[in-house]
Amino acid sequence: MIERLKASGLEKLAREQVDGIVRRSEEGAEFFAESTVPSVCSHRINAHEGGCASILFEYNSSKLISGGQDRSVKMWDTSTGSLTHNLSGCLGSVLDLAITHDNRFVIAASSSNNLFVWDVSSGRIRHTLTGHTDKVCAVDVSKVSSRHVVSAAYDRTIKVWDLQKGYCTNTIIFHSNCNALCFSTDGLTICSGHVDGNLRLWDSRTGKLLSEVAAHSLPITSISLSRNGNVVLTSGRDNVHNLFDGRSLEACGTFRATGNRVASNWSRSCISPDDNYIAAGSADGSICIWSISKADIVSTLKEHTAPVLSCTWSGLGKPLASADKNGI
Repeated sequence: MIERLKASGLEKLAREQVDGIVRRSEEGAEFFAESTVPSVCSHRINAHEGGCASILFEYNSSKLISGGQDRSVKMWDTSTGSLTHNLSGCLGSVLDLAITHDNRFVIAASSSNNLFVWDVSSGRIRHTLTGHTDKVCAVDVSKVSSRHVVSAAYDRTIKVWDLQKGYCTNTIIFHSNCNALCFSTDGLTICSGHVDGNLRLWDSRTGKLLSEVAAHSLPITSISLSRNGNVVLTSGRDNVHNLFDGRSLEACGTFRATGNRVASNWSRSCISPDDNYIAAGSADGSICIWSISKADIVSTLKEHTAPVLSCTWSGLGKPLASADKNGI
């Protein structure tokens, strides 16, 4: 349940009644429909051998991308549950995924210390981004330009990459390993969540630390932005899901539920495309969905038999996808 609400951030979310949000970038517009809270499982896909740590949808599409411990990245038609692409060549477990806004390139963060970039149309690797010296656990693409990519690894660095040229343009060094990160909506700030429980904001051009807050008492596992960019959602190993103002880092709300336990250091929660709901998986195989405006749990899904590692909503408002330690 929600322990506290601060009107500043949550009222902004509650007022975003979306009948097709439009956000423009260099690659064009994204459209988001009002989100639907699922009640039943439409497809059960045996996607990977071993755990599946990362899933995401293509932009303006219901096509799903998954990455697993079996070193594979796969693309699925969620209307049928059928496999459409198998992107091979990753040399380690896939810990996180990102896709460019034109849906041309898929990027995988890998335990092999590298990032792999595939051209979706050909299925071939376009770049192998090297430079990290430990497993890469987080990756994101700028919301403004698909040319700019950011990654974090257990070498205590964040790297900014030029995807067009395939090389690193900036390295940020810090003292606590980073488990999750994302770009701000304007691409000027990097939000990062760390093992020490702190949420940090960095200038993406200079690498300067702008601000930080003690967000969790245990490691942060997930960071995601609301579509309007006003609010940051964090999840932690303390089994708490927090909302913060994206600029001031003022706490907006705290979400928790009895039995909802974050399963790993890279368990990913999400905000729905219309900014009305939060979904978070649990070590007991359940998924809790909270209404932000009503300040309550609206659904608990119980389809998984293994710890849930990742949840993601299609930008079309449905479906919601989830993945677990059995690769389903």
